[in-house]
Amino acid sequence: MSTRSEKLLQQRPQILSSKIHDNMSREEYFQNAVLRPVLKLQNELFIAVYMNYIRKHKNVFHDLSLPKKMQYIENSVQRDIKFRNNLKGIILGQLTVEEFEVYAENSSALNKRMMNLLIERLKDQIQLFDKDSPALSA
Repeated sequence: MSTRSEKLLQQRPQILSSKIHDNMSREEYFQNAVLRPVLKLQNELFIAVYMNYIRKHKNVFHDLSLPKKMQYIENSVQRDIKFRNNLKGIILGQLTVEEFEVYAENSSALNKRMMNLLIERLKDQIQLFDKDSPALSA
């Protein structure tokens, strides 16, 4: 394993609630063993990137009801291809070469899992995107 790979793996948080079994699919294993820790590691960056997205889109997000905000998050990640690719790059840049090779074999299914995990992560932290949130002034 290269020095880069070792350093990347050392930085990742462990997620004790992530279940890894012998009988799970390769995609589910990759999701739980690789994607979840990478998303957790990059969480602060995802929050900052999403706050920037809200600002760049004229703060429309702040005028929406909670259900519409949830839909806005989903739509922005799923339909804004440029933004989606930016988010994907934040994740892929944290993979080891070996993990990237696994990802490349089934990128379509793993992209879907990646974006669904990210959408849920952003929705779970929606309060951080409120106008009055201390995170916005930081």
